[in-house]
Amino acid sequence: MALMITDECINCDVCEPECPNQAISMGEDHYVIDPQRCTECVGHFDEPQCVQVCPVSCIPVNPAHVESRETLWQKYRRLRAA
Repeated sequence: MALMITDECINCDVCEPECPNQAISMGEDHYVIDPQRCTECVGHFDEPQCVQVCPVSCIPVNPAHVESRETLWQKYRRLRAA
């Protein structure tokens, strides 16, 4: 499952540098997560780093991008190969 950042984001800038896949960037109003790059930190860490550092807990699972752990591993391998 890819994660998403809700409009509760306060643009504190702590999540973007924590993402090992460069999936987080500034959107029109707040930070956004690219679901094509988000592996929920599978392959890098045990827990999603953006969720760990977010002070307002605005990073839930994106219901539009539900993925199994195996799919996240495959995405991680694809991103590492590129």
